[in-house]
Amino acid sequence: SPSDVSQKPLSLINCVTFPLPSVTPDQPEQQLLKPNEWSYCDYFWTDKKDPQGTPSVGGFEVLLQKQLKGKQMQKEMAEFVRERIKIEDEYSKNLSKLSQSPLAAQEEGTLGEAWAQLKRSCHDEAEVHLKFSNKLQCEVEKPLLTFRDNFKKELKKYDHHIIDLRKQLASRYAGVEKARKALADRQKDLEVKTQQLDIKHMNKHEEDIKKARRKSTQAGDELMHNVDLYNRAQSKWFEEMVTTSLELERLEVERVEMIRQDLRQYTTLRHETDMFNQSTVEPVDQLLQSVDPAKDRELWVQEHKTGELRPVDMDI
Repeated sequence: SPSDVSQKPLSLINCVTFPLPSVTPDQPEQQLLKPNEWSYCDYFWTDKKDPQGTPSVGGFEVLLQKQLKGKQMQKEMAEFVRERIKIEDEYSKNLSKLSQSPLAAQEEGTLGEAWAQLKRSCHDEAEVHLKFSNKLQCEVEKPLLTFRDNFKKELKKYDHHIIDLRKQLASRYAGVEKARKALADRQKDLEVKTQQLDIKHMNKHEEDIKKARRKSTQAGDELMHNVDLYNRAQSKWFEEMVTTSLELERLEVERVEMIRQDLRQYTTLRHETDMFNQSTVEPVDQLLQSVDPAKDRELWVQEHKTGELRPVDMDI
């Protein structure tokens, strides 16, 4: 009935003041649609208020801002990975260049072999980091960007649709308030004319009363019609809000799960890189264990000796 509709003023075209449900024995307190799940569809029906207590943004916009923030965070994660890729590429180039360095190339013996292997390990490590960089691009960065693009397309489907429904609901609410005021005015006019009839008992006032009563009835019908339009719009908006909020919830779960899997792949690649890096230095470790100063001295002497006869005292 018209008396069930709240008379609170309309604040913003997309921030409607809705009638609050009455709690009576016949109408118990509302229950959550998805109890114990902290679901989007249960907690974003009213408007978010600013510090002054004024409605500033609709509940759906709060949900949408959450999704847009998630999209931005994913973009920044992809940028972070891109920076890591650049670092790995640069590191790989520098290691490869370093492995070609002639420094200490003339070291000999078992120590020279270990040194040469250490330089080769730099080249091998450069290859490991180059492969890590390529895998980061294909298996971490690219999935992040692809999912973000698809996520962006999904969000666009819901944005304008829900906002348009909310605006329509606001318009219907304004229509109810306008019709309510018109009915109050007509009822007041009928009451005044009825009182005048009681006092003066004049025939011409009977016609005025009939006319006022007819206008009052028409105003009541108009109010009921507007309430019906509001309830239809509210029902449509309610259905779409539940459906859309659950869809946004699903998208957020997918986003978080996708990023979790993506970052797991990152850590897997890092572990692989560490393992491969370790394998590049194992030959160096083995050769270092074989470094023998005595052996090196023997080899060097054999190659560079100038003679075994030592000087002796001179006899006269």
